[in-house]
Amino acid sequence: MREVSVTEVPNNAQLIDVRETDEFSAVHAATARNIPMSEITSRVGEIDSEQEVYVICKSGGRSARVAEYLEARDMNVINVAGGTDAWVAAGLPTG
Repeated sequence: MREVSVTEVPNNAQLIDVRETDEFSAVHAATARNIPMSEITSRVGEIDSEQEVYVICKSGGRSARVAEYLEARDMNVINVAGGTDAWVAAGLPTG
Protein backbone atom coordinates (compact mmCIF):
# COMPACT_ATOMS: atom_id res chain seq x y z
CA MET A 1 0.00 0.00 0.00
CA ARG A 2 1.29 3.43 -0.89
CA GLU A 3 1.49 5.95 1.91
CA VAL A 4 2.26 9.67 2.06
CA SER A 5 2.64 12.23 4.81
CA VAL A 6 -0.01 14.91 5.24
CA THR A 7 2.23 17.50 3.58
CA GLU A 8 2.45 15.33 0.44
CA VAL A 9 -1.33 15.31 -0.22
CA PRO A 10 -1.99 17.44 -3.32
CA ASN A 11 -4.38 20.38 -2.92
CA ASN A 12 -6.72 18.92 -5.54
CA ALA A 13 -6.63 15.35 -4.20
CA GLN A 14 -9.71 13.19 -3.90
CA LEU A 15 -9.42 12.94 -0.11
CA ILE A 16 -11.79 10.57 1.69
CA ASP A 17 -12.08 10.81 5.48
CA VAL A 18 -13.26 7.46 6.83
CA ARG A 19 -13.93 8.55 10.42
CA GLU A 20 -17.46 8.57 11.76
CA THR A 21 -19.64 11.63 11.09
CA ASP A 22 -19.27 13.08 14.59
CA GLU A 23 -15.46 12.87 14.39
CA PHE A 24 -15.51 14.47 10.95
CA SER A 25 -17.80 17.27 12.18
CA ALA A 26 -15.40 18.12 15.01
CA VAL A 27 -12.40 18.71 12.70
CA HIS A 28 -11.33 17.52 9.26
CA ALA A 29 -8.98 18.34 6.42
CA ALA A 30 -10.63 21.23 4.58
CA THR A 31 -10.90 19.38 1.26
CA ALA A 32 -11.90 15.98 2.66
CA ARG A 33 -15.19 14.27 1.96
CA ASN A 34 -16.65 12.03 4.65
CA ILE A 35 -17.46 8.40 3.87
CA PRO A 36 -17.29 6.60 7.23
CA MET A 37 -15.55 3.23 7.31
CA SER A 38 -18.82 1.71 8.52
CA GLU A 39 -20.48 2.83 5.25
CA ILE A 40 -17.66 2.25 2.76
CA THR A 41 -19.06 -0.95 1.26
CA SER A 42 -22.42 0.65 0.52
CA ARG A 43 -20.95 3.98 -0.67
CA VAL A 44 -17.90 2.82 -2.64
CA GLY A 45 -19.68 3.90 -5.84
CA GLU A 46 -19.33 7.54 -4.72
CA ILE A 47 -15.55 7.33 -5.12
CA ASP A 48 -14.09 8.27 -8.51
CA SER A 49 -12.06 5.18 -9.37
CA GLU A 50 -10.46 7.01 -12.32
CA GLN A 51 -8.51 9.25 -9.90
CA GLU A 52 -6.05 8.56 -7.13
CA VAL A 53 -7.87 8.12 -3.83
CA TYR A 54 -6.25 9.50 -0.68
CA VAL A 55 -7.70 7.98 2.49
CA ILE A 56 -7.42 9.61 5.91
CA CYS A 57 -8.73 8.86 9.41
CA LYS A 58 -7.67 9.98 12.91
CA SER A 59 -4.18 8.47 12.98
CA GLY A 60 -3.84 6.03 10.08
CA GLY A 61 -5.28 2.69 11.23
CA ARG A 62 -8.80 2.78 9.81
CA SER A 63 -7.64 4.47 6.63
CA ALA A 64 -5.10 1.67 6.06
CA ARG A 65 -7.88 -0.94 6.32
CA VAL A 66 -10.12 1.01 3.95
CA ALA A 67 -7.19 1.51 1.56
CA GLU A 68 -6.66 -2.27 1.44
CA TYR A 69 -10.38 -2.76 0.71
CA LEU A 70 -10.29 -0.20 -2.11
CA GLU A 71 -7.04 -1.60 -3.54
CA ALA A 72 -8.74 -4.99 -3.77
CA ARG A 73 -11.29 -3.25 -6.02
CA ASP A 74 -8.49 -2.04 -8.32
CA MET A 75 -8.49 1.55 -7.13
CA ASN A 76 -5.28 3.58 -6.99
CA VAL A 77 -5.24 4.27 -3.25
CA ILE A 78 -2.84 6.18 -1.03
CA ASN A 79 -3.02 6.09 2.76
CA VAL A 80 -2.36 9.37 4.58
CA ALA A 81 0.09 8.57 7.39
CA GLY A 82 -0.65 10.13 10.75
CA GLY A 83 -4.20 11.01 9.77
CA THR A 84 -6.13 14.05 10.88
CA ASP A 85 -4.03 14.30 14.04
CA ALA A 86 -0.93 14.88 11.88
CA TRP A 87 -2.90 17.19 9.54
CA VAL A 88 -3.89 19.45 12.43
CA ALA A 89 -0.39 19.30 13.97
CA ALA A 90 1.10 20.40 10.63
CA GLY A 91 -1.18 23.45 10.60
CA LEU A 92 -2.87 22.46 7.35
CA PRO A 93 -6.33 23.89 6.51
CA THR A 94 -9.24 22.37 8.41
CA GLY A 95 -12.98 22.60 8.24
